[in-house]
Amino acid sequence: MRKIYSLFGLMVMGAAALGAPRSWTDVSGRKVEADFAGMQGDSVLLKLANGQTVPFPLARLSAEDQAFAKTQTAGAAVPVASGSSSAASGEVSRVPVGKRVWPENVAVSAKSVEIAPVTENAAERKYVYRSEAFEFTSQAKLAGSVMKEVARTFEATKSLIEALPWGVTCKPPEGRERFLAALYETRDDYVAAGGPELSGGVYNSGDKIFKIPFQSLGFKKLGQTYARDDNFSNATLIHEITHQLMDDYLGFLPKWVIEGTAEYTEMLPYKAGIFRADSHKNGLKEDTERWVKQEGFPLDLGSLETLMTMNRDQWDAEASTARSMSAMYHRAQLLVYYFCHLDGDKKGTRFIKFMDAAYGQVAELRAFFADPRVKRMEGGRFSYPRDFPPPDMDPTTAPFKNLPLLLDERPYAKLAAEIMDGFKSIGIKVVVR
Repeated sequence: MRKIYSLFGLMVMGAAALGAPRSWTDVSGRKVEADFAGMQGDSVLLKLANGQTVPFPLARLSAEDQAFAKTQTAGAAVPVASGSSSAASGEVSRVPVGKRVWPENVAVSAKSVEIAPVTENAAERKYVYRSEAFEFTSQAKLAGSVMKEVARTFEATKSLIEALPWGVTCKPPEGRERFLAALYETRDDYVAAGGPELSGGVYNSGDKIFKIPFQSLGFKKLGQTYARDDNFSNATLIHEITHQLMDDYLGFLPKWVIEGTAEYTEMLPYKAGIFRADSHKNGLKEDTERWVKQEGFPLDLGSLETLMTMNRDQWDAEASTARSMSAMYHRAQLLVYYFCHLDGDKKGTRFIKFMDAAYGQVAELRAFFADPRVKRMEGGRFSYPRDFPPPDMDPTTAPFKNLPLLLDERPYAKLAAEIMDGFKSIGIKVVVR
């Protein structure tokens, strides 16, 4: 009888530590025979059979294996084996949870917004431009200065997300060197390409392309060229870019975290490529005042348990109108803000651990698709051996596996009271049930 391996079973550790392989077990009871390869932040380095190195979160190993890994690194740093560095695997070095800090100002680098024209085809209305991490396809030719301003917002949002202590690694979709964005000259063009009628822009997780009409970028036509309004608000744009950059995580996060993190980045003061991340409290107060005065939103989160455990279908049903959708976004923003800045030690430690656990799920999925036994097919389908199942991707279970890290053994009623007290401490009255 063949031994059944799931995702954990496909990971083989490198040769930084000599000796016979040992049996490793993850928190779900899955086992693998492997060598110890060292540590990278809060992760154990795992080397796949194809040579790719994937960090596996230490917290997702059994208590015995966690203790073993710690004894191997006690008193000395274990080097990464030659040829299996984090850069080679496409992963960035992960800072341990306890050493992460909230940034003050986050500025985009000048190099990242250097624009390189790739294609200019007037007959096909296709103009392609590239910045460091993004590729933009436009239906009209854009001046370098205009394209640079667009790229600045995209690249600055990437810089922000990577600077936040959530531990998110922003990687383009498999097989792509950059994130893709499509810019449409008219709203009719945008809608014809699949953009929702009432939206100003959308990130589609199916084709993994950010789609947005010129109007939502603040473009205005001057003669035969386009210029950009310097006073145009980038808020909605930043929200959707956040979804794009966190695409790998979307299947492993509750809907309130998905929308709440995007609302969080949108909330931060931003201008000319600089996010004032340390002004988060002012940003929140400005938002809540506007919600109350202009929208009549009562700062009521409703049932905390219902909000935190709501699946995609339940969320969509609850947010069926523009007004109800706005209310759901506000609740998500408040909840994410609480866990980032008002919960427990007020350093966001529980939320950071929660996001690190989600990163563990992302790492498992990346490793699964990196295995040569998994074959990708058209339409997003894939095949795999019967004895080599994929990790849990069920939208009714996978996004909620790490909620215990946020609850930390607190009943929902106790947490609700703590949330109200937390917002009261910064002068905001919030109702939670």
